[in-house]
Amino acid sequence: MFNNIPTVTRNLLLINVIAYLATLVIQGLSSLGGLHFFLAGDFHLYQFVTYMFLHAGFTHILFNMFALWMFGRVIESVWGSQRFLFYYLSCGIGAGLMQEAAQLVQFYTVVNGIDASVGMLDLFSMPEAVSMQLNGWPPTVGASGAVYAILLAFGMTFPEERIFIFPLPVPIKAKWFVTFYVLIELFYTLSSPGDGVAHTAHLGGMLFGFLMIRYWRSQSGFYGGNGCSGGSSMFDSIRRRFGRDMSCGSGHNSNMHVERGGSRESDWEYNARKKANQDEVDRILDKIRKSGYDSLTKEEKKQLFDSSNND
Repeated sequence: MFNNIPTVTRNLLLINVIAYLATLVIQGLSSLGGLHFFLAGDFHLYQFVTYMFLHAGFTHILFNMFALWMFGRVIESVWGSQRFLFYYLSCGIGAGLMQEAAQLVQFYTVVNGIDASVGMLDLFSMPEAVSMQLNGWPPTVGASGAVYAILLAFGMTFPEERIFIFPLPVPIKAKWFVTFYVLIELFYTLSSPGDGVAHTAHLGGMLFGFLMIRYWRSQSGFYGGNGCSGGSSMFDSIRRRFGRDMSCGSGHNSNMHVERGGSRESDWEYNARKKANQDEVDRILDKIRKSGYDSLTKEEKKQLFDSSNND
């Protein structure tokens, strides 16, 4: 089962689990790799990446990795590994930037409350003693910002797909699922700023993800289309990614014969085999559209990934 998870999603799961186990053994690792407030003495630029792979506890990593496994494998299979990895890391860094901005506002509020003459720019020239005190602020850790961006990507890619949310007894559409989480995070950001959860980072990951997807959608070939004309629906775009519109031409010479499995194959046999494979992928994608990704059998998932890799 683990081997059927796309490469990047599988490796992200492994790295997060290994990093979590390392924090149980190596004291101070979370402080070293966690994202500190940028005015604190312990802040380092590399923490914008490392903080994503550290977690505060078992429940924290469990829910993040479950969401990454559930939604990340689907998005990676549609977008491809390189785009998925870029999206994941970029949104995680974006989430960290938003968290830093929120902490800057929090710090300004505290300092200005003590001395109203202190302006925002004055914060950047604070003495070293203040910088050392800021090391006491708990660092931000967790993949939640990137994971929330994956939830958003799923909702924008498959808005009509129905998924379950505990404790609701009935499934809801993915677009409402994402909207629900945005509203929840907004509520906690405004009502519980000191609850120890980086709600701003969650929203930041989703914001960066939204802007990135909107930009990609404005570019031709976002879903890997081959340049052929076709419908505007999501699954038409996915179908073009798998090279299923044969009318655009494959550049195959009708006089050619190809070697396959050690035997010669006629042009007619080659085209018939390719069409059969494309028809099967078409059926699998239709099944995802109607019943969701998890309705696929192990063999269907394998064929979908094989077709993507051979594209």
